Amino acid sequence: MNTEEPFSDSIYEEQTHLAERELSAFIRAVTELYGPEHAKISEKDWIDESELMDSPPLSTNREWRAVTIAASARLVAPRLTSPQ
Repeated sequence: MNTEEPFSDSIYEEQTHLAERELSAFIRAVTELYGPEHAKISEKDWIDESELMDSPPLSTNREWRAVTIAASARLVAPRLTSPQ
């Protein structure tokens, strides 16, 4: 029986772990700064941005921080354009 994990499965698992960690840190920060309502919206924005990434889903080089930056831009955009 072959107990070695296929290469693509290990890449998938690693990328999933990195994405979950990045998303979790982002949501914690948004919750702390803006509250749970904004965090829920920002979570959806983060997932939407991750789906817009140019790299293939199982790429070995996903830029999860870029997803967080894009989702952060969505979060602050209304604040930047509304009069204070």
